[in-house]
Amino acid sequence: MNEHLFEEIVNSLVEAVLVIDSNGIIILINDEACRILDLKKEEVIGKPVLGTIPNTRLHIVLKTGEPEYDKIQNLNQKTIVTSRIPLKSANGSVYAVMAVFRDITTVQKMAEEVTNLKEIEALLTAIIDSTHDAISVADDKGRIVLVNKAYTRITGMSPKDVVGKLATVDIAEGSSLHIEVARTRKPIYNARLKVGPARKEVIVNITPLFVKGEFKGSVGVIHDISEIERLANELEDTRRILRYVKARYNFDDIAGSSPKLKVAIEQAKRVARTRMTVLLRGPSGTGKELFAHAIHNASDRAKNSFVSVNCAALPESILESELFGYREGAFTGAKKGGKRGLLIEADKGTLFLDEIGKMDIAIQSKFLRFLQDKEITPLGSTKPIKLDVRVIAATNLDLERLVEEKKFLADLYYRLNVVPIIIPPLSEHIEDIPEITRVVIMKLNQEYGRMVEDIEPDALKILMNYSWPGNVRELENVLGRSMINMEPQERVIKKEHLPELTKPTGTSASVKTGRLSELIAEYEKQIILETLRKHSGNKTEAAKELGISIRALYYKIEKYGI
Repeated sequence: MNEHLFEEIVNSLVEAVLVIDSNGIIILINDEACRILDLKKEEVIGKPVLGTIPNTRLHIVLKTGEPEYDKIQNLNQKTIVTSRIPLKSANGSVYAVMAVFRDITTVQKMAEEVTNLKEIEALLTAIIDSTHDAISVADDKGRIVLVNKAYTRITGMSPKDVVGKLATVDIAEGSSLHIEVARTRKPIYNARLKVGPARKEVIVNITPLFVKGEFKGSVGVIHDISEIERLANELEDTRRILRYVKARYNFDDIAGSSPKLKVAIEQAKRVARTRMTVLLRGPSGTGKELFAHAIHNASDRAKNSFVSVNCAALPESILESELFGYREGAFTGAKKGGKRGLLIEADKGTLFLDEIGKMDIAIQSKFLRFLQDKEITPLGSTKPIKLDVRVIAATNLDLERLVEEKKFLADLYYRLNVVPIIIPPLSEHIEDIPEITRVVIMKLNQEYGRMVEDIEPDALKILMNYSWPGNVRELENVLGRSMINMEPQERVIKKEHLPELTKPTGTSASVKTGRLSELIAEYEKQIILETLRKHSGNKTEAAKELGISIRALYYKIEKYGI
């Protein structure tokens, strides 16, 4: 990275940053650190940290190699919160230590001087909304009374979702620290939790509030450490490309209570406790991958790898090498040292094969042998490898028709179709839209950094009268576009925010008649044309909106002569 550019990036951070080398010499300090410490760069660069920086512990972290997160520290008339992170080489030796800190004097004084939370709520909100970290304030019973804007950005949950409720409402993993402080009257520092629907990992400090010796509640500072960790990773240059993803969702994340959806969820819960192969069936956008995540997390393999592969997204040759791996020299262009296949990565865990119906017939045959023998032979190798992999497949295609047309192996179909789970299209459980909408709004709040709290009844009625050919994925798209249409200060989605939807079901509009396959093909062609026109011919963006792979879009463009 260009040295000047790196310096500009470090100086633009809202956090103060200070770095020492393995000899305890200061080698980097940004503008914010100089401001807080009341020092000049030329006075500290090249100097020993011990004796230059008051109350420093960087030399201790340099010696122990152990990080220290969110330590409260008094510095002259200021109170700061500091994280000290050792940077290690490949052999584990510490070559530098980075301190990242922030001045929290204003927030602490504000908390200490609170005499009546209700009377100064407006003032308090204005003050804490200016801080980058999320802040939540609870009363003496552990009920949330105030949160700031950063809280919604980090957790995805608006004040309407949490204010007045017990401070367990935003916890995705872990216990409520506000309630614990209400019980013990003691502060809690450096607690790691997962918060919000996206289960974001944070570090939390909770401080009790006393007014004239009487306990009034607690203040929590929720610190998103992802940016600090990203900077540390950049400095260490240790980013790794992982071949597997972590299953993020469980059955509690599947919104809806309609009979058809309940049947699918109950079937998935029962099969999750077994090691049987699962086939998830349903139209595109119904949430098949969400079900796959939930099944894995409810199984005895939850702590092991969850590997996700989209069979339609990769060409035949690449998909084969990705699944089964290869030895060095197996083919022209083979990576030096060979490559571990995704099946090996999924050993003792779960392999999720999305769009299995689009897997090439030659790879189907090799994958069938794996399901039968529970072993694979990487390309270029003669030695088979025994594996223990649970397979979850998903498709929106008519596999039975593909078997009849000799495009899908009958034996593979029977192997996969051991436990079929039908996930209903959204049009068959419209009554779940209000609940799904609330969950999606929280998710989009977190992604877009918005504070949308609700949707008005008239807008909800429009959503419930629509046919949803794109299912839940289309609903997410519509709600996301609605948020974009809102002004920053607006908190409720109204009907005028909704993008234009096609004519809802149940109307008396005339429809064409004829062969169903031809009508569907004509409709699909028109949808693709409109989407391409909307995105000025950008196929990548069009494929994203349509919810299909770029490969599938090219196939349809060729098929319909677009």
